[in-house]
Amino acid sequence: MMLSSEPSTIVLEGTLIQPSPTAATSTSARCPRTLSDVREEVAQSLALRMISKARTVDGVRIGVHFTFSKKDDGHFLRLVTSQIRTRLPSSRYLFAIATTGASPSIHLNRSSTRTSNALVICGSDEDDVQRAVLLASSKFLGRVDAVRNTGTLLAASVRHIGSSSYDEAALWDVLSKSVRTPIDPLLPPPGSRSIDQLLSDARSKLERMTPQQAYDALHDPTYPMPVFLVDIRPASQRAREGGIHGSLIIERNVLEWRFDPRCEARLAIADRYDLKIIIYCQEGYTSSLAAASLHELGLLNATDIVGGYASWRAAGLPGQIRPPSTVGDEESYQLSQPSFISDDVIDGI
Repeated sequence: MMLSSEPSTIVLEGTLIQPSPTAATSTSARCPRTLSDVREEVAQSLALRMISKARTVDGVRIGVHFTFSKKDDGHFLRLVTSQIRTRLPSSRYLFAIATTGASPSIHLNRSSTRTSNALVICGSDEDDVQRAVLLASSKFLGRVDAVRNTGTLLAASVRHIGSSSYDEAALWDVLSKSVRTPIDPLLPPPGSRSIDQLLSDARSKLERMTPQQAYDALHDPTYPMPVFLVDIRPASQRAREGGIHGSLIIERNVLEWRFDPRCEARLAIADRYDLKIIIYCQEGYTSSLAAASLHELGLLNATDIVGGYASWRAAGLPGQIRPPSTVGDEESYQLSQPSFISDDVIDGI
């Protein structure tokens, strides 16, 4: 890297920033320049680059930068943070700087000598930095060798930092979350949906069936595809309320695994995507969400019964179903069981 003997300048948000008088003196008045002068000028250049490329999150400047490891990483990174602090005396900011590549030993304190690379997180607000410390510790679990935390500055020794794209993405995530303006805990977060919205969205994908329509489809020998009735209620509810003999009993927590044609844990009958899977729960709410979930797997004919088992019973429909006469022997067996298929049998399929 070639270094100019003239002090560098940079324009930030329409303001011309000149290098500090100390830096200017050290680069122009002294001849020849010392290694310390060069390191200070490099630190100044890096600080200006980070500030110019910073992102703004909720009014706070944040930035992440990786630089090649040097002889004394800790001292060099502190020079960079000092330059940032000088350039942004009244601004709120949070930056993370790390060295990467082969590194000489890093000295974070007298009793700690490590070969890991250095990570420094600096900020204008102590709360921002401390939130970043907590988040970063979970992102780099098991990789942190030593830490020095001084409130607005964290210096850490982290193994293999910068060796993968994960590390940079993780640091950006840490900084972004650390400076977010706290929201009112009584207000729903942006992008969240209520259960009524989830249910409405799920049902918009379905061609729901009344109990009579479901019964007719199950007994129509000319129906163009295999039809299955699936009870997803828990065992205690089935025992208390009763059920429809001949329906498949697949509890909600394993439904997707049993019907995904790409899954090794699927049922033998779930080997195609055109199945007409009619799901019912007790009142027709959980079943809508379950059917919509099957749509995500590609089972676009999945649907549910309006009102669930309660509406089936209120309609006076039989408590047992028989398979269409056109299905094969294996499919007939799956649909015409005179009693419930036990959970043990399902788990073994």
